[in-house]
Amino acid sequence: MIEAQILQPVVALFIWTMVMWAWMYATRIPAMSRLKVDPDTIVRDPDASLDRQLPAEVQWKAHNYNHLHEQPTVFYAVCIVLALIGAGDGMNALLAWIYMGIRVMHSIVQVTANKVMVRFVLFAVSSLVLIVLIVRAALAIF
Repeated sequence: MIEAQILQPVVALFIWTMVMWAWMYATRIPAMSRLKVDPDTIVRDPDASLDRQLPAEVQWKAHNYNHLHEQPTVFYAVCIVLALIGAGDGMNALLAWIYMGIRVMHSIVQVTANKVMVRFVLFAVSSLVLIVLIVRAALAIF
C-alpha cells in the first residue's frame, strides 16, 4: 500500500525548486539586459561564461538551482521507494520534512550571504538525514 505522507515534503521541495527557478530568472535576465550580455555569444565561447560576466550575487541563484537538481534527486527516489513499500509515514516522513527544510535553508544561505562554511554545515547535515532515510529504506526492503 502506498503511504503518501512522505510525498508531501517531496512536493514541497519541487515547489521550492520552482521558486528558485523564478528567483534565478528574476535576477539573471535584468542583469544580462543591463550588462548587454548576448546569449548567443555565451554558447559559442567557453571563455564568455555567465559566471565571468554577471555579478556573483546573480549567479548564486543559478548555482543553487543547479544544486537542487543534484542530491535531491536521490531524496526523491528514496521517498518514492518508502511510499511505495508503505513506509512513508511516521519517522520517515519527519526525516523527509527535515531534509526538505534544511535544503531550503541551504538555498537561502547560498542565494543571499553565500557563507561557504554555513552552506557546508547545512549540506552535511542534510546529507546525514538523507543517509538515514536511505538506511531505513534499505532495512525495510532487505
